[in-house]
Amino acid sequence: MALTGRTALLAALGSLPVGILAPSWTGILAVNAPLSLAILCDYALAAPVRTLRFTRSGDTSVRIGETADVTLTLTNPSTRRLRAQLRDAWPPSSWLPGADQEASRHKLTVPAGERRRVTTRLRPTRRGDRRSERITIRSYGPLGLAARQGSHQVPWTVRVLPPFTSRKHLPSRLARLRELDGRTSVLTRGEGTEFDSLREYVPGDDTRSIDWRATARQNTVAVRTWRPERDRHILIVLDTGRTSAGRVGDVPRLDASMDAALLLTALASRAGDRVDLLAYDRRVRARVQGHLSGDVLPAFVNAMAPLEPELVETDARGLSAAALSHAPRRSLLVLLTSLDAAPIEEGLLPVLPQLTKRHTVLVAAVADPRVAEMATSRGNTEAVYEAAAATQSQAQRQRTAEQLQRHGVTVVDATPEDLAPALADAYLALKAAGRL
Repeated sequence: MALTGRTALLAALGSLPVGILAPSWTGILAVNAPLSLAILCDYALAAPVRTLRFTRSGDTSVRIGETADVTLTLTNPSTRRLRAQLRDAWPPSSWLPGADQEASRHKLTVPAGERRRVTTRLRPTRRGDRRSERITIRSYGPLGLAARQGSHQVPWTVRVLPPFTSRKHLPSRLARLRELDGRTSVLTRGEGTEFDSLREYVPGDDTRSIDWRATARQNTVAVRTWRPERDRHILIVLDTGRTSAGRVGDVPRLDASMDAALLLTALASRAGDRVDLLAYDRRVRARVQGHLSGDVLPAFVNAMAPLEPELVETDARGLSAAALSHAPRRSLLVLLTSLDAAPIEEGLLPVLPQLTKRHTVLVAAVADPRVAEMATSRGNTEAVYEAAAATQSQAQRQRTAEQLQRHGVTVVDATPEDLAPALADAYLALKAAGRL
């Protein structure tokens, strides 16, 4: 049983004349006995909560920053009218801070034998699966003095997907891809190593592209056009070890790596290449393999959504073995990891020759813009020490990158905002150079 504020108010009002006119047990009993009887009658007339039936429907996935509507259908099978307050509980990250009180609580009235729907609007702030907690309902009597209260478990899961904020860079990279294919303008000779077609010569074409045999067979000068290689295999490897848990600004390194991987996936699938995903630390955390170009991006987003960094050191040998087993033929291996000296020198460098022998390797890492700010800070002793530490960190990171480059690895080191476009540019450069 739950008592309402109305009950407390009536008890307080009844105690005033008793305290003033007849301060005795008889006076207290004279006020509280009718009030208690009214409370018991009100409780008895309230609709039962144990027999209520609930079903859910609505959205099952949403991107961070967007809203998802989950509808709860309540059926009242009893013979009494239901006057209720309902709380649909979800994890705190299902709403913006401070918005849960308003979004999760509902008032409703359901006549006997009827049903009503209420909608809970979620706006998640974190990736992953958000599972509904129990529903708590309070059924009030007609006098509003007492209420029955109970809980029901009605499971529902909303998967919160990565936001893919780097999507805004896709049109410009697709335009660059069309230039590589030679389709943007007849004045642009497509780069690449695969022969595409013959077309008529126009002023401005490279004379080295003239096909003299085709020219001899027709009345006009013919030039060869080329296109980058298609149907190449790309394996994106997400390092989900402890270094991916570090936060750069308000974003974990793993989330920035995911965003870059999504832009590369969207671009490569448009280019006709096959893209697979492998998330690894000491075991495989996620895997996407063998999807068609139209399905690969949704599959990547769905596989990345529940990923969380593991606070363990990444097993570089296990990662190398998993990558080689997932990419038996020559591929572009994109490793999204850190450029910290210790994990690279002790983990990746010993197994790097196995990878570069069979694949083209590209390492992408998230840089902290705060380090660059610290390197230029001056003004007091503390700022000078910060600048010295930041400069030392930058130099060590540069040496690590040079070590990887000496093994034939392409290195992309950029801030979270610049990592996705920089990785896409590196992919286009490899494609233009015919290195895939």
